[in-house]
Amino acid sequence: MIKKTDINFNWKYTPNFKNEYILKDFDDSSFQNVQIPHTNIEVPYNNFDESIYQFESCYRKNLWIDAITDQQRVYIKFNGVMAYAKVYLNGNYIGEHKGGYTPFRLDLTEFAIINEYNTLAVYVDSNEREEIPPFGFVIDYLTYGGIYREVSLEYVNQTHIENVAITTKDVLTESPALNIDLYFTNHKQTAQSLICEFSLLKEKKIVQEFKEEVELTSNFKQKHTINEVVSSVALWSLDDPNLYTLKVNLILNNKIIDSHNLRFGFRDINFTSKGFYLNGEKLKLRGLNRHQSFPYVGYAMPKSAQYKDADILKYDLGLNIVRLSHYPQSDHFLDRCDEIGLLVFDEIPGWQHIGNQKWQDTSIENVSEMILKDINHPSVIIWGVRINESQDNQKFYTQTNAIARKLDDSRPTGGVRDMAAKEIIEDVYTYNDFVHTGDNQGLDKKKKITKSKKPYLITEYNGHMFPTKKFDNESRRISHALRHLNVLAAMENDDDISGAIGWCMFDYNTHKDFGSGDRICYHGVMDMFRIPKYAAYAYQSQQMETPVMHVASSLNIGEYDASLMEDIHVFTNCDYIKLYKNNQYINTFYPDQRKYKSLLHPPIIIDDLIGDEIENNEIFTPKDAETIKQLLIKVNKSGLNLNLIDTIKMGKIFLKYKLNMNDAEALYTKYFGGWGEKATSYFFEGYINDESVAKVVKSQVSKPNLKMTIDKDFLIEDKTYDVTRIVVELLDEFNNNIVYANDVLKVECDGPLEIIGPKAISLIGGSIGFWVKTIGESGVASVKITSDRFGIIKKDIQVQKF
Repeated sequence: MIKKTDINFNWKYTPNFKNEYILKDFDDSSFQNVQIPHTNIEVPYNNFDESIYQFESCYRKNLWIDAITDQQRVYIKFNGVMAYAKVYLNGNYIGEHKGGYTPFRLDLTEFAIINEYNTLAVYVDSNEREEIPPFGFVIDYLTYGGIYREVSLEYVNQTHIENVAITTKDVLTESPALNIDLYFTNHKQTAQSLICEFSLLKEKKIVQEFKEEVELTSNFKQKHTINEVVSSVALWSLDDPNLYTLKVNLILNNKIIDSHNLRFGFRDINFTSKGFYLNGEKLKLRGLNRHQSFPYVGYAMPKSAQYKDADILKYDLGLNIVRLSHYPQSDHFLDRCDEIGLLVFDEIPGWQHIGNQKWQDTSIENVSEMILKDINHPSVIIWGVRINESQDNQKFYTQTNAIARKLDDSRPTGGVRDMAAKEIIEDVYTYNDFVHTGDNQGLDKKKKITKSKKPYLITEYNGHMFPTKKFDNESRRISHALRHLNVLAAMENDDDISGAIGWCMFDYNTHKDFGSGDRICYHGVMDMFRIPKYAAYAYQSQQMETPVMHVASSLNIGEYDASLMEDIHVFTNCDYIKLYKNNQYINTFYPDQRKYKSLLHPPIIIDDLIGDEIENNEIFTPKDAETIKQLLIKVNKSGLNLNLIDTIKMGKIFLKYKLNMNDAEALYTKYFGGWGEKATSYFFEGYINDESVAKVVKSQVSKPNLKMTIDKDFLIEDKTYDVTRIVVELLDEFNNNIVYANDVLKVECDGPLEIIGPKAISLIGGSIGFWVKTIGESGVASVKITSDRFGIIKKDIQVQKF
């Protein structure tokens, strides 16, 4: 294009629609002033009717259009409008688009008044229209509404390149190659001879240049393919995500009439029946599904929030793949996946339902729109071209697969199923496996699900099988984490499975038919604010970039049924842990290789909080002290329901030392109950390569304190507004989360920021998050949290407006 102008600021909005709203001279002074991305209505955190956002609305903008020659045109591009849009310029109909998850581009030239302000009006219908995927039946997520992704003007020549699709070939050989598909728009509709000049850049330095003559026909739309061997390349990988830029100049009569800069990467992907290979090296895919939603504003979040989600998946959770469930997502999110080395499963919009022919036609168009939008991202390794968990439809899915293969023969297709199938059209058998119930196998064997020899990838597990809230009891939260580890262990132990992508990254709002009745599905390993549950640490522990040692226990016996303490699970990548009780060494504990031998880092299970204390403090022989300890540990887990052998052992101890039940109860109380004793303190120290890398102290809470953490304290408002997340937690004096807390907080902002969502919030499971956004000004802003109990916390954020 000749140039691009972002137009995300200073829109007018009203949550209704009348035909006069499209007129050029309509007085919109009563409309709200809004910025893009924008949600048509902010929704509550929970307990609301999903019809709240399903209505018609109108956006208007006083739009300046620069001068153009008779050889140029001006387009408008919308990256995402939910769910149906009609666009008008100066009262004239320009075009429409069905579907909220893919971009669309419309030509404004015919009705544009150049070098003047024009009136742009957009009719938005956010109702669940039956002819548009994913609608037509129930959906286990909300779709929200509004112009929720960025908007721009594109100034182009009459003849220009609309899309450039780059794929790479033979990158593991001595002759790596580029395959470049150029999609031309020829408004002149005359034959033309053009030259395309290409510059391949790495870190802004040209590494190769080449050119190609292109003969255009008189067709309005046409594609030309160019192949070029590259001398040498640095591969894109998870640990070293090398990125290149391809600069494309379109030349007519020695003049550049169009120019594009495309970022991409060289990498080789290969799904086989025995696993997935990246650049020739086998890699087990370990990931989670992600919805693109956020509390209150739904889908309407800018670049920085999208980047942060990718960072959480890669760095906080230690994953190597994310599935975009169940629709294409923000370019910003994919950009960040490219930058940090996070693989992506990209799929078309839908959930179980296949509609009529019009619906299917739109879905087929979604395939093309998705691939042309995302093809240059090296992070994308597979196209999902089947409606999630839908029934078979051979004609429909033959078409979706054919289109994907025609547009991109470098990536396989997948089609997510939740049932066994005899016939598979896709290249990879992608399957949602919910067989695990906590005490059985983690995953079904591939041969039980399909006889196909095609590659096999698990695309969902757990999730609805065991919904878990951040504030559930400790036992449930631990079980939730262990279920995820059990599936990971099963996946790692099975060469027929390329990998497993769990359900899901975080909790999300949903329709009335799903979730816990409050319009939330508590299926995430994090809550809606991206605050971790225990299961998040189970994933985090499977990497080695940073030390992890999360003690998944408060060590409070009253938390457990009948005050019978359960084993303590530590999700860690440490080699071993030393435990001290009241500064006395208890024991050294190692990863549970017996149960989780296939995991890179099994959890460490601590089942002994006594150590040698009985031997050191009581009158028993060392052998008898060990017997008594083991008996007390069993009583602590299951009460007095001892088996015959243990009952006999106890009887012998009673006879030998002339003990009775009162003496036994006194021993139990002393070493487990701790009633009436001073507060017990436990110190955990984790070691990697015999070096201390992590320390955790657990004790009774006596000095709770409120902590505020800001993701970033410098915000930049450029192409649109910027945001940052703020997390407030109640911690004990040893920095452990106090889960059972729901204190009410007042949130305030001073300066060039505003709060997204309510100004009065309460802790949920001991913590809460919220976002703040810039408002078009530079300066220092302060965020203040006020608690009746804990007083005031205040932090500053620097804001720069460009």
